Amino acid sequence: MSFKIKRKGTDDADIDVTSFMNLMIVLVPVLLMSMTFTKITVMEINLPELSGGGASNSLSQSQMEIMVRKSGMEVYFPSGNLVKKVPLQENGQHDFNLLSQVLRAVKDKVSDKRDALIMSASDVDYQTLINTMDTVKSYQTVVAASLVEVELFPEISLGDANKK
Repeated sequence: MSFKIKRKGTDDADIDVTSFMNLMIVLVPVLLMSMTFTKITVMEINLPELSGGGASNSLSQSQMEIMVRKSGMEVYFPSGNLVKKVPLQENGQHDFNLLSQVLRAVKDKVSDKRDALIMSASDVDYQTLINTMDTVKSYQTVVAASLVEVELFPEISLGDANKK
């Protein structure tokens, strides 16, 4: 006697992804919260022009120079005329607040000037140069009970103080 076994047609089983989805719902926010976000700021600077060009007697066309050395800073405006020497503080750090005040006084004289040349000695560290660029670019003040950033000389050029 022969037995015939009839098999019913088997359907493909559905894949249960519920547990995987639960894992992803928990894992993604945890990974995002533990991620370290970095902020990169780019400051646009220009190199000084090689061509001397025509000499101009206008104050707004003359060069503003900030010399940064290990021993302190000097502000020249117009080029070659010393406005003020900014000595080091008692703790040996550069005095960026005094530099900002000197630059504000120059900006009050020539409000349409936007460029400045920062000349750095080779022994000046990187952070001092960056702090100088930030100070030359703008300063913060309180206007109508809110802190605002006021533009000083945003078009910054870099040069070498050792060659002068």
